Amino acid sequence: MKKLFPLKKPGRADARVVDAVKHEVNKYVRRERAKALPEGFDRWDFACRVGPDRATAEPRALKEVSRAIDAVALADVPAVYLEILAVPAKWDRPVEQPTAADPAGDEPDDESPTEGPVD
Repeated sequence: MKKLFPLKKPGRADARVVDAVKHEVNKYVRRERAKALPEGFDRWDFACRVGPDRATAEPRALKEVSRAIDAVALADVPAVYLEILAVPAKWDRPVEQPTAADPAGDEPDDESPTEGPVD
């Protein structure tokens, strides 16, 4: 979605217009996430840019888009430019690092005794 949203409409409060823009963004993200992923990918990522116009739009994370819309609206500009593109991505699972107390990563079993029978 690449779109310039007006932030002022006659007969509507500015706050309601901003809420309508955020609602349309959320609706677009839900719709894109529901689409089938290409083979080899396991999630959708979103490349986002927000600003008062296309030339000055800055990259933002998806979770920051709502705050960025609010910031542009507070700057008292007539419109906000939004660019949100769905990009297939692979989820990078974090690799567990061994702790400093256990550099080998092996933990002894607490259930099995290491020395003779325990009474």
